[in-house]
Amino acid sequence: MTATLTCNDNVTTAVTTPMVGDELLTFVKKNTQLSKTALALATGYTSQTKTGETRSRITAMLDALTEASGIHIGGTNNKKGVAGRSLSYVARVQKNNNIIIGKAYSAVLGLQEGDEFEIRLNKNSNVIRLVPSSMTEEEVEAEQAA
Repeated sequence: MTATLTCNDNVTTAVTTPMVGDELLTFVKKNTQLSKTALALATGYTSQTKTGETRSRITAMLDALTEASGIHIGGTNNKKGVAGRSLSYVARVQKNNNIIIGKAYSAVLGLQEGDEFEIRLNKNSNVIRLVPSSMTEEEVEAEQAA
């Protein structure tokens, strides 16, 4: 997707990926006369509707601008789950006694369909560990020591 905008210096800007960091800060400082919508379009913070219309993503741009300014809001856990909510790191046993960790956790861990794990239980501390089948016993012990 490409956003195109002519700025105050009559230069047409075409952005295919959103600007971040110093590039974003510099662009915004040079174009303070632009509206938030125009800045979002010019810096690549856009999305396409089902009808093909280009829409500005002002909140995403402002979030990136805040991060680029060195301001980190929302704590240290930036991992997002469904609908952008922070992951709770809580699982519940369902009626059929299954425990499901969910798609968001699998994505954070980089798990792929078909990955295999060995389930290790510690009944004394009620700890369940999923150990990748590809890990050697030495790697498992080294990880536990860390």
